[in-house]
Amino acid sequence: MVSSHDRPVRLRWLLNALAEQTVAPEDLEVIVAHDAGASETQHLLAEHPLALTGHLRALAFAPGSVGPSAKRDAGWRAARAPLILFTDDDCRPPPDWVARARAAARAHPGNIIQGATRSDPDEADVLRGAPWAHTVIVEPPTVWAQTCNIVYPRELLERIDGFDHALGVGEDTDLARRAIRTGAQLVADPELLTYHAVLPAGLPGALRSLGRWGDMALLIKRHPDLRRHVFAGIWWKAEHAALAAAVTGTVLGRRQRRSALLAVPWVAMAMRHRGYGPRGLLRSLSELPGRAAIDAVETAVLAAGSVRHRTVLL
Repeated sequence: MVSSHDRPVRLRWLLNALAEQTVAPEDLEVIVAHDAGASETQHLLAEHPLALTGHLRALAFAPGSVGPSAKRDAGWRAARAPLILFTDDDCRPPPDWVARARAAARAHPGNIIQGATRSDPDEADVLRGAPWAHTVIVEPPTVWAQTCNIVYPRELLERIDGFDHALGVGEDTDLARRAIRTGAQLVADPELLTYHAVLPAGLPGALRSLGRWGDMALLIKRHPDLRRHVFAGIWWKAEHAALAAAVTGTVLGRRQRRSALLAVPWVAMAMRHRGYGPRGLLRSLSELPGRAAIDAVETAVLAAGSVRHRTVLL
């Protein structure tokens, strides 16, 4: 089951990967729920070989009318299979993905199977070169239960009534937490692998994308046990706490020079991204303002969400 939004090239690569799966064609149905306005996506979904052989069905929504949770919910409900494999349109699984998922589900009936997600090796140069490139890396099990590579029995999804459409983010985590409360287990299968695209972005684009994280506070409010998995119970990322300390140290440093040492932890975290060779350190140094902006905007978005949902997550 695939949730898609205006990425026809990425979606084509995913569909091609699904067409190359080692399972028999009759054992696979592909559901793509999308809100793409582009005719290229509509043409792809109508003319792809999977569609021509009857193994691909598309569910279309008006552009921008629904979020990922609603699309995923519609997708699994439209499926006929007893086993639902979730992925995204920016992923590319290897040929044994479906076969491994089916084997894992048979070995652990009634449970959630979470696979591994790694950066697409064909795009490694983008990850090394673009300063604000985005990818997803998941080594299971994770409490967040990301839907880029996860398997649910249909019966379990029906029992918990699927995704909560009210969540703008974290709907996959919410789904897993509710399923676990009914007695299901989250089982890790590192051999169940998919590759996630490396998506280059400029700093303005990276900053604009952060607004979606405001509902993380609502997720934490609904599932307080998740606080054990965030820094000190209130910080979504350790970098946010370190940046707050750095700002405090900068302000106090005008009076007490030692206070400037409070900036050291954040600087150390920000300098680790490019390695510790001379070139890596120079690149990390040049990226410090951008990383400070990202951490500051994320913290501000989370703070606004905390006020809106009346719980603290920064």
